[in-house]
Amino acid sequence: PGELSTQVGNTDLATNEEAWIEVIHKMDAVYADLVRYQVELEEKNSALEEAQKLIDSVQSSMTDALIVCDIQGNIQQANKALEQITGKTLAELIDQPLGSLFEQESLYLIDSFPEKIRSDTVYDCEVSLTGRDGPAPLAMNCTSMYDHNGRLVGMVLIGRPVGELRRAYEALHATHKELKQAQQQLVHSEKMASLGRLVAGVAHELNNPISFVFGNMHALKRYGDRITRYLEAVHAEQSSEALQELRKDLKIDGILQDINSLIDGTLEGAERVSDIVQDLRRFSSNKREEMQVFELCPVVMTAVDWVVKAARQKPEVVFNADKRLSVIGNKGSIHQILVNLIQNAIDVMDGDPASKLLIQCVQDGDMVKVHVRDQGPGIPQKHLMQVFDPFFTTKDVGKGTGLGLYISYGLATDQGGDLTARNHPDGGAEFTLVLRAA
Repeated sequence: PGELSTQVGNTDLATNEEAWIEVIHKMDAVYADLVRYQVELEEKNSALEEAQKLIDSVQSSMTDALIVCDIQGNIQQANKALEQITGKTLAELIDQPLGSLFEQESLYLIDSFPEKIRSDTVYDCEVSLTGRDGPAPLAMNCTSMYDHNGRLVGMVLIGRPVGELRRAYEALHATHKELKQAQQQLVHSEKMASLGRLVAGVAHELNNPISFVFGNMHALKRYGDRITRYLEAVHAEQSSEALQELRKDLKIDGILQDINSLIDGTLEGAERVSDIVQDLRRFSSNKREEMQVFELCPVVMTAVDWVVKAARQKPEVVFNADKRLSVIGNKGSIHQILVNLIQNAIDVMDGDPASKLLIQCVQDGDMVKVHVRDQGPGIPQKHLMQVFDPFFTTKDVGKGTGLGLYISYGLATDQGGDLTARNHPDGGAEFTLVLRAA
């Protein structure tokens, strides 16, 4: 019995020790959890403090007035911008009715804000605050504010001084006007640069009809002298035999047969000179033309003649088009686009003795497409998306401004058309100008 009693006592002691050990372990675990929770709580408090500092910094730096109200319309928070406008401190503003900040004529709008925010809408309007220097007009919007449970607890109002908005708008308008003027100057400068490159071709175009008119006028002058001599003899009442002999010597009959064709040819040459001068004026003008219906092929051929005849190395030109194609657009702008495309095509083939320029005009539904294709190396894939960017060029310094295609793209889209670029499957680059068909 003594031994049994000792064994029972030992068992109870062992059980108690295990219970105490388990209690200690649980206490350690609880303490560890408390420490971890304390660390997390401190981290969250620190994050909250940082967030609060950030919010305070944002509110302090805002030039817009900020007002936070509860659902009853009492002010709960405001920023320095509002203090500066009203001349009141935050302590003076807290718990004051929202309507106390506004002029009498704006109260009917303010009174409707609580009802408006119940439908979760943003309400934009122009109101007047009672400022320290008099009424302060604001462009204000109001949004709903919810708590963490999603319950509507108030509203947030942000107002920007209308004077500031007007100044910003005026500055934006002035900048936009300057940009438009700069763009017009760029377009005109590019025109002048293109015209400088085309002087030789234009001079050649003018030289042909002028030479034709010049020669015809000399012939008409000689014919006039002979007809004058014959008419003088007629008025002198010479004999019919003498007049017949004089008529034969002066070749009056031949003159009468030839004079009409000479006059027609002279008029045609003068009209051609007039057309070229009009094209030059249209090309170099800084004024916008009205949209008009015109035949496309003569404009394409004029652009080709100007560029090719001014080129140092003249390519073979293959032109395929229906001569009856008519389009709607600005004739001078389309001429400028075509000059740029043809000039670029000839430039990339410089040095190739077998260079060929292929131009095709086709109608596709209610649009007309002008394909200008060279037989150069094509456009690198990485540059395909950049060719219409301003100032982008692959030419050597001094040989290109990088504005030709940019301006051409803008001129095409302004007329309801388009301008695209691709590498042709058979080689070379192909630019396609899309215009509205008449």
